Amino acid sequence: MRALVVYCHPKNDSFNAAVKDLVLKKLQAAGAEVRLCDLYGKGFQPILTTREWEGYLTCPDNCDPVAQDVADLKWCDTLIFVYPTWWYGLPAMLKGWLDRVMLPGVAFLMPDATHKNIRPGLRHITRLGVFTTCGASRWLTWIIGAPGKRTLMRGVGFLCAPRKRSTFAAHFLMDSSTEVSRRAHLAQVARRMDRLIGRPVTVTLTNALPEAAE
Repeated sequence: MRALVVYCHPKNDSFNAAVKDLVLKKLQAAGAEVRLCDLYGKGFQPILTTREWEGYLTCPDNCDPVAQDVADLKWCDTLIFVYPTWWYGLPAMLKGWLDRVMLPGVAFLMPDATHKNIRPGLRHITRLGVFTTCGASRWLTWIIGAPGKRTLMRGVGFLCAPRKRSTFAAHFLMDSSTEVSRRAHLAQVARRMDRLIGRPVTVTLTNALPEAAE
């Protein structure tokens, strides 16, 4: 298993960081090769520049500005996202990663004389995991439409292997979360990771949890 974990949060001591650490422990205990893409940690530039937009369809030159991220995406067979949901969707940093890295010729193939629609380019990815936190409740997120979840689980998911394993977990009402609710969510993440990996993997959950909700 070759796992790419795309992590997006500005604070190293956040609850999202605890989720990310658990995901990494599960993968490492399962014997997976792991690459962590910490977007804030590496100062990822989320803006698609005018020059990049003008060369968007020119493959493979369009990959040059984000060559390492593209290489990681091509390398992995397991893709996992860990991030907070802001305004029901993806943080700008993570959305920018999708804009700049999920490129034509990499994540998908553009329409041509034979094909009227885009075609998937990530068929080598056989596992997709999405772990997030939401300030809103489950029902309010559902009413709004959960655009962040849909972008990753449906949009990115469509580009991956058709019979991929996939899992999703969200801690709702994070602004009023408690240590009990956060521990329960970490236990849920652990179970979802076992499902994604395909077998139970034993790791030790952290005793110390961040006080901050996110």
